[in-house]
Amino acid sequence: MSVAEAEPHIEGGNGLREVKGPTALGDDPSRLWRLTWTLATTDFKLKFFGSVLGYLWQLMHPLMLFGVLYLVFSFALNLDTGVEYFPVALLLGIVLFSFFSEATNQAVRSLMARENLVRKIDFPRLAVPLSAVLTSVFNLGLNLVPVLVFLLASGATPTAGWLGFVLIMAVLIAFAFGLAMLLSVAFVRFRDIEPIWAVTLQILFYSSGVFFTFDTIAQQQHGQLYLDLIMCNPFAMILAQARHWFIDTSWESPAQAMSSPWLLLIPYGLIALSLIAGFLIFRAQAPKVAEDL
Repeated sequence: MSVAEAEPHIEGGNGLREVKGPTALGDDPSRLWRLTWTLATTDFKLKFFGSVLGYLWQLMHPLMLFGVLYLVFSFALNLDTGVEYFPVALLLGIVLFSFFSEATNQAVRSLMARENLVRKIDFPRLAVPLSAVLTSVFNLGLNLVPVLVFLLASGATPTAGWLGFVLIMAVLIAFAFGLAMLLSVAFVRFRDIEPIWAVTLQILFYSSGVFFTFDTIAQQQHGQLYLDLIMCNPFAMILAQARHWFIDTSWESPAQAMSSPWLLLIPYGLIALSLIAGFLIFRAQAPKVAEDL
């Protein structure tokens, strides 16, 4: 059903007259961006409002998880044997997954959380999930600071690959935004989306190479097949490329790990699909969000 077909109509003097609800983008792109920025910065400030330690609480979760996983996989299982900058790579994986998890989890309930605004005010609906992702981007920027400190303290030096790291971070943010649009409108109608996505994130965390290296997979029977399957996961591909560019080239890039560079079309295609499908579905459902809530 098209957007026009889905929109309500009322009887007027000349017959049916189309009644348009609030749209995803609105009439003024600058208004969309201003509202997104206001919502995101307000949420970010409120998160630390009244807290004595403030930003330090933002670091606690990834650093504590990093400490536990490092002790288990480095000392107990010896997975870091001969692996350059393993602790920093592990911390980077945790930070990037924390961003992805936070951005998408916050987006699931974002429209529901803004129900009072959605019901009473005509504004670009896309600002709601976009602000959820932008708030997580602020946290990502802060959490990358200790990663950089650990990396430089480990003896690494800046390289041209750091420019590529900025690019792959843009890809990660775009992927999170595509899913945020899908999840936010899907939750309005199907409340089971939240627990389903929580389970999906757990599966992604343990299957995306956050705490293991490609060498440990390649040594297994059918190791190359497993690597190809893992790299078809967009987050795993992004993480591997981020480590290759930002940490050290000894960490294989996805193109080096996969049996054929052409297989990279799968994860990049899924990222593009999430953006296109997310926007089209969100745009179609935006005029009806208030009614569905």
